Amino acid sequence: MKQTSWVIRLEDAIDDTAIEALQAEAFGPGRFVRTAFRIRENVPHRQDLAFVGLSGSRIAGSVRLSPITIGETDALLLGPLTVSPDFKNRGLGKALMWTALEAAKAAGDEYVLLVGDAPYYSPFGFEQVPFGSITLPGPVDPERLLIARLHDGALPTGSVQGKAA
Repeated sequence: MKQTSWVIRLEDAIDDTAIEALQAEAFGPGRFVRTAFRIRENVPHRQDLAFVGLSGSRIAGSVRLSPITIGETDALLLGPLTVSPDFKNRGLGKALMWTALEAAKAAGDEYVLLVGDAPYYSPFGFEQVPFGSITLPGPVDPERLLIARLHDGALPTGSVQGKAA
């Protein structure tokens, strides 16, 4: 039977080990050299924008948003969005995405940037970044660089940097 409802709650410090295990399982050891992971390396994610999805008492997925700047504009970097292989294709990733984006919008955040697949993320309002208008401090496939505007406004431009709290 396909589970379609989830308990989603704010991430807690006691969830770190389970979330790290999910990320290791989903992305492997090579995740640490990816540009998006390197941007988040010394930037704590926003606690008010980090959620886990539960199946019973088990953490089945998580999503985090980290503060960045794009040029001079404050923004958020999504990720990672992680769902355990045991719970893939059951709607948890989408539920986590909607929860995180709605919370960011309610908090007054303007933009969310990510590196990912446009067919998956476009239903959430993400669009491909115009080539060269936003640059990251490492290699990224320009077709996978996506941004969502949470409120009306022109797309920011410039270099992406992690923003320490």
